[in-house]
Amino acid sequence: MFSASCHYGLQAMFYIAYHCQEGCNIELKEIAEERNIPKHFLSKILQQLVKEKLLCSMKGPHGGFRLSRDAETITLIDIVEAIDGVEIFDECGIGLRQCAEAEPCPIHDDFKTLREQVKELFQTKTLGALATEISNGDKESLFRNVDK
Repeated sequence: MFSASCHYGLQAMFYIAYHCQEGCNIELKEIAEERNIPKHFLSKILQQLVKEKLLCSMKGPHGGFRLSRDAETITLIDIVEAIDGVEIFDECGIGLRQCAEAEPCPIHDDFKTLREQVKELFQTKTLGALATEISNGDKESLFRNVDK
């Protein structure tokens, strides 16, 4: 459903939200290595998130990236919208261009229900909530190398 860029952007934002203490920055190299994301590809994604005002970027010896606002105010849909756009939640489940209510594909109704559930989840889950879940050990298997 989401592009590789969006998956990497979500992972990077999770990583930053979890590891960034107030006033600190997380280096591109660290995120790329810990999340196993190609550094140059990640750089472009993070710059897009800076452009969309979800991240701040700092240069210099203490440079890197940090969230532009509190993690509790950044929802997953904010990240998806910045990278893939929210139109992704209206696309056909099997990729047909002409799929619509009037001319549905074979999985249209089932996929529409799932797509709406995913959209609702992404509208309500924040980076702060995810970071808290990981800190509490609720979702350890989702996030390797999270030692603070």
